[in-house]
Amino acid sequence: MNLLAPDVRANPYPLYAELRRHTPVCRVDPGGLWAVSRYDDVVTVLKHPQPFSSEGIRRTYRPEWIPDYPMADSMLVMDPPCHTRLRALVNRAFGTSVLHRLEERVRELAHQVVTALPAGRPVDFVDGFSSRVPICVLGELVGIPPSLHAQLKQWAEVMTRFTSVGPDDLELQEQIRAALAEARRHFEQVLEERRHEPRDDLISDLLQARVDGEALTDTELMGFMFLLLIGGLETTVHLLSSCVLKFQEDPALMTRLREEPALIPRFLDEMLRHSGPVHGIVRMVTDDVELGGVQVPRGERLLLLLASANRDEAQFPDPDRFDMERPGPQNLPFGHGAHFCLGAQLARMEARLALEALLARFARLTLGNEPARWNISLVIRGPTWLPLAGHLD
Repeated sequence: MNLLAPDVRANPYPLYAELRRHTPVCRVDPGGLWAVSRYDDVVTVLKHPQPFSSEGIRRTYRPEWIPDYPMADSMLVMDPPCHTRLRALVNRAFGTSVLHRLEERVRELAHQVVTALPAGRPVDFVDGFSSRVPICVLGELVGIPPSLHAQLKQWAEVMTRFTSVGPDDLELQEQIRAALAEARRHFEQVLEERRHEPRDDLISDLLQARVDGEALTDTELMGFMFLLLIGGLETTVHLLSSCVLKFQEDPALMTRLREEPALIPRFLDEMLRHSGPVHGIVRMVTDDVELGGVQVPRGERLLLLLASANRDEAQFPDPDRFDMERPGPQNLPFGHGAHFCLGAQLARMEARLALEALLARFARLTLGNEPARWNISLVIRGPTWLPLAGHLD
């Protein structure tokens, strides 16, 4: 089973259901990873960094064609205690005070983006709406001027395809190397500027963060910058795109949220369960283990299918139905345990304010003449092209 096959990318949920029913832990393509599809098994792996290691997948981010990828030095590929130390340092600069400082500015940015959308004719909502709000927010966080926002988007889009690069895909490898080099040069310049002239932004806060007198190293700072670029941008872009696609598919739901915007957080919770952007995360098995009744040898890589776990029939009755009133266990859109997404609250705030602005302007959305197009990635799923027309009445 190839998880990157075009029909699977268009709608992976039937395959996920088949995996849960018949082969909840099994090898899949590309790369022969072991897909883990049931909720309980996914949670078990996320709760236990040993024998299910994040650090063990570091080699994945250091292939021969790109040995210096900064994501290999990020929190994403660390286990405690190294992960605990780094997260504590980043938390000092990425706590609730950042959200309070940003909220009014995000509201203004969302209003500006939505006001610029034309009414009555199709435009690409990924470019015109879903990506613009998170890019503006990321620019505010790291002090990057609007003139470079398009470049940020391009870097993130190219590097997100890292997980789908084949050994013979020389053209894509070169595109990723070029984007990496450009982003690294720019982030090095930003870090150097903030050291000499601190500002009221996240990068200045990170440079000043201390725990027991210890600061982030240059390598750790660069790793976090890339983690923020890819994890903090692409996930929110795809979440917003999936939300507006849901509005187009269910006009009554859009009307209800226009009339009761206080329901938007509940809507987002169910969207994150039903159609969340993060579909898979990788772990390395550090010892022979049994998982889901299957023996998995030491050294193998697991692909935890969060999107499948969030539709597990054993946890969520009638899981394919979208239901904002749904009770049940915690869903897993942002992971679980020590690696729970650091930016989860920021992503929720961005999405809430962006949807509030969109619903205040448009009464309904209709699909253009062309179908939506989806990205190619084992980790994140969402539309890359979404032609919609917004209508005022």
